[in-house]
Amino acid sequence: MNPHDILKYGHTFLHGAFDGVPMSEWETEGVCGIWSTKDILSHLTSYELMLEEILTGFGQAGGDTPVLTEMFTLPPDEFNASQVGQRKGKSPQEVLQELDDTHARVRKLVGQFAPEKWRENGTLPWYGEEYSLDDFITYSYYGHKREHGAQINIFKDSLKARG
Repeated sequence: MNPHDILKYGHTFLHGAFDGVPMSEWETEGVCGIWSTKDILSHLTSYELMLEEILTGFGQAGGDTPVLTEMFTLPPDEFNASQVGQRKGKSPQEVLQELDDTHARVRKLVGQFAPEKWRENGTLPWYGEEYSLDDFITYSYYGHKREHGAQINIFKDSLKARG
């Protein structure tokens, strides 16, 4: 697998899903459960930040891991509510910029690892000894963005159907 491509294509797909959501509808609930498009964006931004923390730590650069720490210490629903809540006062454009800036940093971090390291099983023991970093970004990032992007696309279709 090519981690650069996995991350690029997931991010590109997500941007395509955001395109065409009218500004007046970004905070309309019900796109994914009670979440709006902006809430989904906030949620995915937290995951992008978490990936940055993982890759930074993986590369031995160290540093703080506030998002990853919160993810490990809170139940999933509370983690998601916390991360989405932290962005409630921001505009969709501000949150999208945060996502894009973080994604750019993640893409730079990807290049610091040899292809063999991406394929090595057990490098993220908390994710599962049988999984590699490649698996992690494919399922937790590419797949995650595709899942939520599809929900946004369905929401856009429902807006078109309403006229």
